[in-house]
Amino acid sequence: MKIKDFGVEQWMNEYETKAKYNLGETCVSPFSIHTLLATIGVDEKEFTNQLVNTRLTYGAIEGAIPLKKEIAKLYQNLTPEEIVTEHGAIGANNLVLNTIVSAGDEVIAVTPTYQQLQSIPEALGAAVKLLPLKRENDYLPDAEELKSLVTPKTKLIVINNPDNPTGSLMSKEGLMTIIKIAKSVGAYVMCDEVYRHLTQTDDYSPSIIDLYDKGISTSSFSKVFSLAGLRLGWIATHDRQLMRDFLSHRDYATISCGRLDELVGTVALQHQNVIIKRNRGIIRKNLKILEDWVNSEPHISWLKPKAGTTTLLHYDLDIPSAEFCDRLMKEYHTLLVPGSCFDIEHSARIGYAFESEHLKNGLAEVSKFLKELK
Repeated sequence: MKIKDFGVEQWMNEYETKAKYNLGETCVSPFSIHTLLATIGVDEKEFTNQLVNTRLTYGAIEGAIPLKKEIAKLYQNLTPEEIVTEHGAIGANNLVLNTIVSAGDEVIAVTPTYQQLQSIPEALGAAVKLLPLKRENDYLPDAEELKSLVTPKTKLIVINNPDNPTGSLMSKEGLMTIIKIAKSVGAYVMCDEVYRHLTQTDDYSPSIIDLYDKGISTSSFSKVFSLAGLRLGWIATHDRQLMRDFLSHRDYATISCGRLDELVGTVALQHQNVIIKRNRGIIRKNLKILEDWVNSEPHISWLKPKAGTTTLLHYDLDIPSAEFCDRLMKEYHTLLVPGSCFDIEHSARIGYAFESEHLKNGLAEVSKFLKELK
């Protein structure tokens, strides 16, 4: 199977470990085991004893039941049997797309978004139609444009909510509009929800599976729960036949997730409200820092994000985004992701969920670079 180079991942692979100020980071300030246990109030000695005495056989094939019980609490009216764990959201997305999509199928995917959601269906031989998220529409799907793309052949609509890279957030009403259009042709709706819960308000953000019986949610521990190193994610759906199909395909690639990963994930989700409160506090504080910086830079503009950990910074200087970010990295050791990775030129994606001082220092370096360019 031939597939496009994964632009954003290759950029991060090239520069991530070399940056002094990594403003490309998309995860909320990551935990160590020590800081996780201290944050959630779990006895470290007791948990460590459990960890080191866990036998390293295969885990539960479809995912540990205690873990899936905790994942179910992140949704409305979901049972553990409607969840299967995977190797991160990237593994979950890959499994969903490879199970549902065949050559000749029609798939609609939003853009900009995480490239995997577009390139895998294309590589599988599907006719992929892109639904542009436009700045003038707050980077939200346009219902009339979606209607114009949908046909009786449309098998799957792929969305990302909150959206990476823009930070836009679809409301319940917006999701219901997409669901109504999907129902008109019997299409599935897959929603990558890895940033769900990382909102600027405390309102519950509905999942696609709260609202649609042919909805599919994918998520992980990486962004919301600051545990990207677990490499643990999941798929959730109410569609029982579809879940059986996922499990059948999964046998060829996954077998099970790691027992230690699931052990740490379970204890984290047993205190999910504590972690979500901590991480919302970080993104809200840092978004204010970023907003003040944007307002101070005459060559930078943006659409302030409503959720997630990333947003696009638009600039009005005559330099392509790849060159802009490459020079920023080489001259100021500061990492941003070029907008060209998302097919939006003269912009760069920034992540604002790391430590506040790190963000401030990185932004100061970007300011120096902008002065140089001027």
